[in-house]
This record gives sequence, C-alpha cells and structure tokens, in this order.
Amino acid sequence: MLKVDKLLDAANWIDAHLGRDLNLATPLGLGKPNQLLNLIYARIKGDPSRSLKLFTALSLEVPKPESDLEKRFITPFSDRHFGKDYPELLYSIDRANNGLPSNIQVFEFYYESGTALNRPSMQHDYMSVNYTYVAQVVFEQGITALLCIIAKHPSRKGRYSLSCNPDLTLDLAELYRKNGKKFSVIGVVHPDLPYMTEDAEVDETFFELIVDSSEIQHELFALPRVPVSVSDYLIGLRASMLMPDDGTLQVGIGSLSDALVFSLLLRQQEPKLYQEITDQLILKQNSNQNHLHEFHQKSFQKGLYGTSEMIMDAFMHLHRGGILKRQIHDSDHEIRRYLHGAFFLGSKEFYRWMSTRISENDHGLCMTRVSKVNDLYDEHELAIRRQRKNARFYNMCLEITLLGGVASDTLNDGQVVSGIGGQYNFVSMSHELPDSHSVLLFRSYHLKNGKKFSNVNWGQEQLSLPRHLRDVFITEHGFSFTRGQTDEQVIRSNLELVDSEFQESLRKTAIQNGKLKHDYRIPNECTENHQNEIKNFLKPYCGYFKPFPFGSDFTPVEERLAGALAQIKSALPFKHRLAILLWRGLRIPSRRFSAELARMGLENPRHLIEKSYQCLLKAALE
Repeated sequence: MLKVDKLLDAANWIDAHLGRDLNLATPLGLGKPNQLLNLIYARIKGDPSRSLKLFTALSLEVPKPESDLEKRFITPFSDRHFGKDYPELLYSIDRANNGLPSNIQVFEFYYESGTALNRPSMQHDYMSVNYTYVAQVVFEQGITALLCIIAKHPSRKGRYSLSCNPDLTLDLAELYRKNGKKFSVIGVVHPDLPYMTEDAEVDETFFELIVDSSEIQHELFALPRVPVSVSDYLIGLRASMLMPDDGTLQVGIGSLSDALVFSLLLRQQEPKLYQEITDQLILKQNSNQNHLHEFHQKSFQKGLYGTSEMIMDAFMHLHRGGILKRQIHDSDHEIRRYLHGAFFLGSKEFYRWMSTRISENDHGLCMTRVSKVNDLYDEHELAIRRQRKNARFYNMCLEITLLGGVASDTLNDGQVVSGIGGQYNFVSMSHELPDSHSVLLFRSYHLKNGKKFSNVNWGQEQLSLPRHLRDVFITEHGFSFTRGQTDEQVIRSNLELVDSEFQESLRKTAIQNGKLKHDYRIPNECTENHQNEIKNFLKPYCGYFKPFPFGSDFTPVEERLAGALAQIKSALPFKHRLAILLWRGLRIPSRRFSAELARMGLENPRHLIEKSYQCLLKAALE
C-alpha cells in the first residue's frame, strides 16, 4: 500500500502500474474522486494511442440553464450551493456536448433522471443491469482498479471508511479475492466525507493507493431539495396509510418520497388530523372497502426498521421523528440496527447529520454491501426473512399499463430516462416475504410540449416490471390493489387511478381488446379525477402542506422565482399564452416585485429582450 499527497502522483502511479489502456470503475453518485478522474480523462483524451473504459453510474451534474432567463436564476444559486470551485466531471461535460473522444467509453447502469435523453453516447453505452447484479457484470468486464473517495478516521491511524459507497466496492473486492485476480482499490480522502463505521470501515491495507491531498477541498455534491406539489402530497398520504407499525421500510428519492415521509410524520405527530384527512381518502373509492385491513392510521409505537439501497434525507427525518426505531439483530456483528443502506446521497443537512453518527456512537445505522440490502440470499437468509417483516417497498415509476405492467426507466422509443436500479429486486422480494407489498407511486399524467398525456396506458413497449409482479399502485386519484386479481379486476381497479380526460378512451380500448365486459362503467365517485378536485381537497389543510416541507435551499425570493419560471416554461409552447403573460406584465408596476427582479438582474432592463423578461416574470409572479 502506497500513500501520496498529490493528485498528479496518483495519476502517474496509475499510468505506471495499470498500463496505457485503462479499464476502470468508479462508484455511483457521490463516491467519485472527480479531480483524479479528470486528470486521467484529460491524459487519455490528449493521447489517441491510449484508451479508457470507465464503468460507473449516476454521474452527478450541476444543473445547466437552457435559456438566458434560466441562467440568471441558476448560476448564482449553483455558485452558492455547489461552490464555484466544484470540479465537474470532464467526461460528463464532453458527453453532454457529444464530444466524447473515440478512444474513451463511459458505461453506466443508472443515470440521473432525464440527463441521458437525446444524448447519443449515453444512450449507446447504457448497460441495463439490476443494481444488485452489477458487481458480477463489472467483474466479467475485467476491470483492473476502482477509484473512490474515502474518509479518514479522525484519531485512529490506518483506519478509513468507504463512507457513501461500500455498495459495490465490498462486493467487487470479494469477487476478485475469491477468484484470485489482481484488483486495485484507489482511495482519495475527502476531508468532509462522513466517517461511517461498521461494514464501511476498512484498514489501510484494503487499498493499493491512498491519496490524502490538500488539493481536495471542494464541497460534497449536495442534492437541492425539491418542491412537493399538491398531487405529490395526495400520493404520499395514500402511501403512508399502507405502512404498518412494527414494519420494514424501503423508499426511493424525490418529491413523492418527501410527501410520503411528511405524511408518516404527520401520522405520528398529528394523529387526529391525519385520521380526518385519510378517512376521506378511504371513502373516496368504494373499492377500498375490500382492502380496509391494508390501511393503518395509528401512530407508530414499535416503529420501523429501514433497509434501502439508497440512504437519504427521508431516513434522517424519520429517525428524528421517532419512527425509524425498530431494531433488528445484525448476525455479523452482534449489534442491533435500525437502518441498513448501500450508498448515500442527500442534502447538506443530511451530510451534517451523517457526520454526527460517529461522535454520537450510533451503531444502529450500517452502510454495507448492496448484496446484503437488495436480496435475501446469503448465509443469514432465514434471519433476514424474519427481520424484514411487514415490509413495504415504495418505489416510483413513469407509467403503468392497464394490465399492471410497469415502465420505470425507459420511454417507448427506447430512450433511457434513468435505469432500473434495484427496483426489480425490491418488487420481487415483496412477493417472497409474507405480509409485504410493493407499492409503486406515480402521477396520473405528464406534460410534453404543453400537451397532457396519461401515465396509465393500454400498452408499453419498454417494461421494467412484468405484470405478473403487479401489486399496489397509487396516483393522486386513488389506490389500486392488483395482487392476486384477474386481468379484468386489475383493469377495473387501474381505471380508477386515471385522470378523467383519459378514462373513457382506455375503458373502450380494454373492451375492444376483449379484456373488459361491454357493459362495464367506471364508478361515479371515480369519474371526477381532475386537478381542481385535487387542489380543493387539500385547501382546508393548506397550512400543513407546504411546497418545501423539510426546508429549502432557495431563499424566499428564489422560491417565488422558481414557481414563476416554471409557469413561464410551461407557456413556451403556446404563443398566445406567452402573449397574455407579456400583456399582463406590462401593466404591473415593477416596484411590486423589486426583490425578485433585482435577484434576476432585471430591475432596470437595458433592451427589449430584458424588458420582455421583466414583463413575463411580473405576470408569472402575480
């Protein structure tokens, strides 16, 4: 094992020991040593006689503005939130501009949602692999080294932590060791990376090379907290009713996850209010009367145990709120745990919380290998099955079919949106464990170029999950319980989730295809699935359901601007809507929104384009 204190020395060591043609891996998400990867990338790019193959996932990108108006908003925020010196991945920048050189290939099994759309090299080099099986796939590619950021123990010499990414690193190292093949792990110390103990803690001999350099000073990539819509809250409220006390929780990330967690906390902290709201949701669908045993509205006494491939803010909030407290016995360590995770990624607040785990001597949170989290099959299988009782696996999807097939990661034309991750394994696990459910959350429709499209359709060419794994689906309009149901029962149930604009055409399609009786009619109580109904439902409780339930990374002025910019963007495909906004804006005094206009540099427009920006913003802010 060698230690160096300069990134250049590390790059030279890699050249000397790994050869001219490099076959490397680097963790998904936060665990990438960006500066070292950039050095290697620049060298290979500048020498066409060499080559680089890089296997990874979730290459994080600082948000990029699509227009001058967006640039005025995003650039100051990004400089403040990510830091002006944040070292963006050079391969990501080149790839976004279709400029990846021919001697370099970057293979990813998961993308940040939407970043790969219409980027040819990203679509070409996507590897469709369950996260759970990636280690074996990468091993078969013959990589020679893995490069990752690590944390150094504050006082114990020679001890390091894989911190945010023990997920595949541990599994890969074990695969190489068992097969007697040489494999180098290269760790780059980041001074702000939370030190995680337990399975994530390793001796310095785990590494072939450790880089501990004062050059590593940039902030950790923190996800900006996103707003939660009214529709999201109704999905989250419904989802929270399916979580039993003394259960096991897995959940994804995003605004739907935030809505679910907020609803669980509301159930714990405001039980009467929660009961009042959720009683109405149960009564909205007569079909719910057949599933009353699935609904849970009382506060948590025994609490929940968490097992999730990704650990993020949700688990911090649930632990603080006294919900994430059910402990299981970890056979490997004779220690009791309330949470197992494989990698973490979150907000700045979340990283601060993770950093306090070691000082608070918190052994209940264990970062570990993904193979331990994402399936049941290891030497302690029987114990794991007992531990994961009353499990609810909450995941998000793009669309479902009326028959219960699911598209979570790819559009009909084959364009990859994100990746399957571990979703297949969690859904499959829910069918193997007694008293467990897969709960898939999605919005009933989406907008494209200003036009509305249903997220429940007759067919979908690129399914992530086949219909024989169907279970519970939730939209803002209701529940659909499909496990153990016939195709006709599933179609009837799924029609109740659909936005009313699309219900009748889907009903007729199912009848034409011989899957639904000709005289079937959608229940009257489910034919008013409109957005106005959604907004009216939560109006009496609007003081509780705020756009940023867990705080915001924006200032109050920026929060208002973000909403206004979203409104302007939605109007762009329609010239008449833009014209109306411009006309309205001309009549609004600028002094009413002086703080917002100053933040955008539009308090004193210098030319016609800036004047039009100012008018659009004033109208959207009103």
